Amino acid sequence: MSSTSLDVVRGLSFTLLSDWTTILSLIFGGCCSNALTLEQITTEYPYSGSLITFCQFLVVSLYGLPKFVVWKPYPHLKPRQIPIWPYLVQVLLFYLISLLNNAAFGYSIPMTVHIIFRSGGLVVSMLLNWMLLRRRYTILQVFSVLVVTLGVVLTTMSASGPKKQSTSGAIDPLAYAKGISLMTAALVLGGFLGIVQDRTYAWYGHRESPGSKSESLAQKSSGPPWQEAMFYLHFLSMPMFYLIRKDIASQFRAISTGPKLELSLPAFLLNTNLTPPLISTFDFGDASVSSGTLTIPTAYIPLFLNTITQLFCVSGVHQLSARVSSLTVTLMLVVRKAVSLIISVVLFSGTGRVPTGMKLIELWAGALLVFGGTVGYSLGGKQRPKAKEKAKQE
Repeated sequence: MSSTSLDVVRGLSFTLLSDWTTILSLIFGGCCSNALTLEQITTEYPYSGSLITFCQFLVVSLYGLPKFVVWKPYPHLKPRQIPIWPYLVQVLLFYLISLLNNAAFGYSIPMTVHIIFRSGGLVVSMLLNWMLLRRRYTILQVFSVLVVTLGVVLTTMSASGPKKQSTSGAIDPLAYAKGISLMTAALVLGGFLGIVQDRTYAWYGHRESPGSKSESLAQKSSGPPWQEAMFYLHFLSMPMFYLIRKDIASQFRAISTGPKLELSLPAFLLNTNLTPPLISTFDFGDASVSSGTLTIPTAYIPLFLNTITQLFCVSGVHQLSARVSSLTVTLMLVVRKAVSLIISVVLFSGTGRVPTGMKLIELWAGALLVFGGTVGYSLGGKQRPKAKEKAKQE
């Protein structure tokens, strides 16, 4: 092999390694950090789900706005690789799923149960694909789904003990049941969303190839397919928040009237000769600047970090979806949830974030069943094409 060929191979290998490092950093760094900040907010303000969802969607939409909107001679969207109508169904489902999952925190759903229960989407996805698309599954896949189901049930029951009136951190069974109902509805809608996305990408094409029509559209739209999907799923959902504007406003007032945090401003801001009155004393309402100290509601910080880490998280997930199969994406996300679970239980077990009465043995047993079942489902999926080949040969 010539030196030029070696340089090309090394360049491609470095690019591939760099891409995967970025993707894994966004998923494990961004998503785990997002779960951490989400737990911090919902622990203090359990009814802030609508506000959190709105902020997340707003930041992702603003991030993609310059890439997919042309401002001259008038604001209009750039050409898309997928028509607008298929996105509308996905947007409605995605919007409802996000609201339901975040709203569940207002019904005594601990973060640990939240993480594991959402892993049960594998079960719902399999059932819907079997009923609606007539897909067949191997024995290992069916067995693995049963294991996942048992793990989800066991984890759910780990925090469903009776409420103790003498303990403020105990769980209300009625509220807990309502929260589980919300998350169950979100799982079913998530299964439908997966089917819609698979059908959309199969019809219009998800990955571009050199010289293809999708590649030329990607160049005109100034973004690859994963960026387009990420932008439109969030951007087209923004008008729907108008329906819950009162809830968002009340939740924002709740976190704004909470505990305050004082931060010292840098010296160069205080000594400037440009606008000394503005820097020295100014009232922003919930936040204020006085005598070199910035006072803001404490909840603003985790809310800001949650929206930023959500941008990193969804970017990593969409990039991963553009490179590997949906089964690999599911497996990777389950591993990520395992890391989030370890952080939530191990690091915060002594801070009161793990509710009183939660049976940790059942929690960990359920978690192991969910993760083991997911791995088994992945291995069963790899065996399926071989079975098809043998059937054809026979």
